[in-house]
Amino acid sequence: MRRREFITLLGCAAAASPLAARAQQTIRRIGMLLPAAADDAEFQTRVAAFLEGLQQSGWTIGQNLQIDSRWATTNAVEIRRHAAELAALGPDAILTSSSPALAALQQATRTAPIVFVNVIDPVGSGFVDSLARPGGNTTGFLLFEYSLSGKWLELLKQIAPNVTRAAVFRDTGNPSGNAQFGAIQAVAPSLGIEVSPINMRDASEIERAVAAFARSANGGLIVTGSASATVHRNLIIELAARGKVPAVYYARYFVLAGGLISYGPDFADQFRRAAGYVDRVLKGEKPADLPVQAPTKYQLVINLKTAKALGLTVPDKLLALADEVIE
Repeated sequence: MRRREFITLLGCAAAASPLAARAQQTIRRIGMLLPAAADDAEFQTRVAAFLEGLQQSGWTIGQNLQIDSRWATTNAVEIRRHAAELAALGPDAILTSSSPALAALQQATRTAPIVFVNVIDPVGSGFVDSLARPGGNTTGFLLFEYSLSGKWLELLKQIAPNVTRAAVFRDTGNPSGNAQFGAIQAVAPSLGIEVSPINMRDASEIERAVAAFARSANGGLIVTGSASATVHRNLIIELAARGKVPAVYYARYFVLAGGLISYGPDFADQFRRAAGYVDRVLKGEKPADLPVQAPTKYQLVINLKTAKALGLTVPDKLLALADEVIE
């Protein structure tokens, strides 16, 4: 779906009039709470996949569906405000992404059905009772399991064998940030790498931390999964290039923007699958009965241009495993 079509669809959703709603009583209402700016191209791609999934299930904006979207960035106050606004609209279902956004929605409503994507450890965070039987009004799709985090450190060592230090970007405002860092710490001794955290509170803190880390040799970066990493992705990629530090990312779009290597789930696929759950909710199923699902598609992406700029030779074995190689 092209960007213009995507914006037109959302515009149609917002423009649905009360008169049209009265004339066609079958119109259902969906809310979307997203931790990004409205012009974030990556999130536009994800939401476009969600809308395509809904269309494939027979839902058409302006005919039998209305969508109320809220772009809350990662500001905690804005997320809570928008969550309350959406809950007050009484939607038939709400789509959300990230743990902070899900937490805000659960505080705002315990009745409106919520389908989440890109949430790590929903059981440990208290969002659902179990993966098989979520309970309550919430279900959705895992971002990934914590064990995946250790794979990023292994990839860093494979693509940059001289690395003995790794700085790990984490979101301290999200419980999964510390858990991902812990999983990386667990495998670090076996790889002979010393790890330390970089907190992603704001851009200035990120810039200072990377500049200090890059002053010493044999260092590498790991960017763990979080909405904050998505917001600051261009800055992080720029700082890694400026400091000539190899970096491993959790998502493909970092590498498309100039990052070195990534391994993680297909985010658009998760939003597309979430449309299937929203469809089932709109047709009468309860989130409590829909199991939380793990990703089914993972992608290993390598940017050879960036590797060359860093003076790295990507091993043939790693290239053979890649789902996508950017030259």
